[in-house]
Amino acid sequence: MGSAAQSIDTIWVLVCTILVILMQAGFTCLESGMVRAKNSINVAVKNVMDFCVAGLGFWLVGFGLMFGASAAGFFGLSGFAFQSGAANASAGMAWVMVFFFFQLAFCSTATTIVAGAVAERMSFRGYLITAAVLSMAIYPVFGHWAWGGILAGEAAGWLEVKGFVDFAGSTVVHSIGGWIALAAILVMGARIGRFGPDGGRIEPHDMPMATLGMFLLWIGWFGFNGGSTLALDASVPFILVHTMLAAAAGGFAATGLSWFTRGLPDVQQTLNGILAGLVAITANCHIVDTSAAVLIGAIGGVVCYMASHLLERLEIDDAVDAVPVHLAAGIWGTLAVAIFGDVSLFPHGHTRFEQFVVQAQGVAAAGLFAFSVAYVVLRLVNRFYPLRVSAEAERIGLNIAEHGASSALLDVLGAMEGQAARGDFSKPLRVEPFTEAGEIASRYNLVLDKFNREVNERERTANQLRDARDVAELANASKSQFLANMSHELRTPLNAIIGFSEVMNGELFGPIENDRYKDYVVDIHKSSSHLLSLINDILDLSKIEADRYELYEEELDVVDVMASCERMMRHRAEEAGIDLGVTVEQNLPLLNADKRALRQILLNLVSNAVKFTPKGGHIELAAFMEPDERMAFRVSDTGIGMAKADIPTALEPFRQIGKDSNVYSTEGTGLGLPLTRALARMHGATLVIDSEPGRGTTITVRMPYARVLPRATARLAG
Repeated sequence: MGSAAQSIDTIWVLVCTILVILMQAGFTCLESGMVRAKNSINVAVKNVMDFCVAGLGFWLVGFGLMFGASAAGFFGLSGFAFQSGAANASAGMAWVMVFFFFQLAFCSTATTIVAGAVAERMSFRGYLITAAVLSMAIYPVFGHWAWGGILAGEAAGWLEVKGFVDFAGSTVVHSIGGWIALAAILVMGARIGRFGPDGGRIEPHDMPMATLGMFLLWIGWFGFNGGSTLALDASVPFILVHTMLAAAAGGFAATGLSWFTRGLPDVQQTLNGILAGLVAITANCHIVDTSAAVLIGAIGGVVCYMASHLLERLEIDDAVDAVPVHLAAGIWGTLAVAIFGDVSLFPHGHTRFEQFVVQAQGVAAAGLFAFSVAYVVLRLVNRFYPLRVSAEAERIGLNIAEHGASSALLDVLGAMEGQAARGDFSKPLRVEPFTEAGEIASRYNLVLDKFNREVNERERTANQLRDARDVAELANASKSQFLANMSHELRTPLNAIIGFSEVMNGELFGPIENDRYKDYVVDIHKSSSHLLSLINDILDLSKIEADRYELYEEELDVVDVMASCERMMRHRAEEAGIDLGVTVEQNLPLLNADKRALRQILLNLVSNAVKFTPKGGHIELAAFMEPDERMAFRVSDTGIGMAKADIPTALEPFRQIGKDSNVYSTEGTGLGLPLTRALARMHGATLVIDSEPGRGTTITVRMPYARVLPRATARLAG
C-alpha cells in the first residue's frame, strides 16, 4: 500500500472514529430525554463516565484480550496497556493507534447501551462496576471470537475461523450490550410504578431532546459502518447508502405499525424503529444490495416493536427500549447476513444455509456468554453492593439522591409536591426571574391566589349558610311544636261540632223539615270532618318533624288491614263513580308494623287516587310478596297522572302540583304524599312513584325484609 493511500485510509478511519464518538452525544441526548426530568442529569453523567471507564479499561485490558495473540481462538494474550511514543513511532504503529482508537469508540458504544436500559433505578456505583465488567471482560472476549484477527489480517477467533460475519457489530457491539442490559434489568427489577395494579407507562420528559439524540446517532452511524471498511475504497458509498435506507425503512415500518395498532403514530416507537434499522444493517451492509437493505431495515423496525411489547407483557422494565433496539434488531441483522447477503462473498465458499448455521452459532454464543457472565457477576455484586438505589432515592430522583444536583424546574416541582403533601397552599412559591421554572412558579402562584380567595369566600358563605340553617332549624322546631300543640287544642271543639251536627241530623230532634237547614247541617258536618282530618295530618307530620311520633309496632295480619281500608274507601269510590279493586296474595306472612300508620299510608294513597281519577276509572289496591321476600303494597290508578319533573313537588308538604292548572287543581293541602312517605320511612320502607300524564299513577311501598315474620299456625287455622 502506498503512503498516499495509507494516509487517506488513516484520515478516513480517524474521521469515522470521531463520528462514532459523536454517537456518545447522541446516546446522552436520547437517554436523558427518554427518562423523567428528575433522573436526566444522572443518565447524562453515566454516559460521560462509561466513556471514561471504557476508554481506560479498553486500553488497559480490553484491547489486548480482543486483538492480542490468540489463545486457541478464545482470548488475546498480548497488547495490554501498550506503549506509544517517539521511540516506537512508525507507520505500522501509527496504524495500530488508529485501529485502537476506532475500536475504543466501538467498545464505548457497547458500554453505553446499558445506561439507558437501567436508567432511573441503578446506582452510580453499580453502573460503573457494570461498565467496567463489560468493557474489560465481556465485550473484548467475545470481540476476539468474532474479530480477533482483523488487525493481523488473519482469522484468529473461533467464530471468525468458522466464517462468522458481523461487519460492523450487530452482534459484537449491539447484541452484547443488549444481553448485558437484559441481565442488569432482570437483576434489579422494574421501576416503582411501572407495572402492577396501579402501574403504567412512564412518559419521557423531553422528546425533542430524544429526537436530537436519534439524529446524532444516525449521523454517527455513517462512521460506524463506513469506517469498518478500514479503508476509503469503492465499497464505502454503497455501505453509507445502505445504512441510510435501512434506518429510514425501520422508522417508517415502526411508525406504520404503531399507527395501525394504536390509532396514532407513537413518537418513541418511531425513534426506536430508526435505530433498530441501523442496528439491523450494521452486520450486513457490505454484502447486500439496496433493496435488501430497505427490507432488512423495515423488518428490524418491526422486530423492535414486537420485542418492546413482549418485554412489557413479561413486565421487564427497559427504560428506553435498549434491549428491543440493540439486542432484538442485532440478532435479526446478524441472521440477515445469510438470508440476504451475496453468496459469492461468504467466507469459505459457504452456501446460504451453511452461512446461516454459522451466524446462528454466533448469535447463540453471544447470548450464552454475555448474558450468563453478566447475570452471575451482577447477582454476586448485588449481594455485597446493592446495584439499585433505595425506594426513597428513586422517588425523589437520582439527580438529587446520587449527585445532589437539582434544577430550578425540579425545585419548583418539589415545592408543589410539598404543598400537596402538607395540604397547605397559603404561601406562594419562590419565583426565580427570567427562567422557564420561574414562569411556571409565577403562573402557579396566580392559581394559588385565586384558589385562596375562593376558599375564603366559600368559608364565609359556609358560615352564613350554617347560621341561616341554625335559625331555620330553630324556627322549624318552634313551628312543629306550635302546630302540635294547636292541633291538639283544636281537635276538641271540632269533635264537639261534628257530634252536634250528627245529633241535629239524627233522631233526637227528629228529621229537619227545612231543606235549607238540612243542607247547612250536612255542610257543617263535612267541613268539620275535613278540618279534623287536616288537623290530624298536621299533627302527625309535626310530630314526625319534631321527632315525637312513636310507632306502636305489633304483628299484623295484612288481610285485616286491607279489609279495613277497603271498607273505609269503598263508599267514597262508588260516590265518585270509580271502580275499586283489592287484591291480597294468598298466605301472606305477618308484618311487624304500626297498624294505624300502615292503614293511614294505604288510605292516603287510595284517597289521592280517588281525587285524581276521573269518573269511570279504576283503582287497584294490592298486597303481595316480592322476589327478594320483601312485602309490598301497591296503589295504581287510571287517573290523570303527573310528569316525572313534578314528582318532587308532590312530595313537599303544603304543595300541590299546578294549583292554578285545570289539570291538577283539586281540594286539599298537599300533605297526603309527604305524610305517607314520612310514615313509610319510619318503618324503613321505600316509596316509589311511577306516573305518566294521561295514563295514571302507580305508587309502591316496599317494607324491609326484617319486618316480614312467619305467619303463626294458630292464626292461619282461625
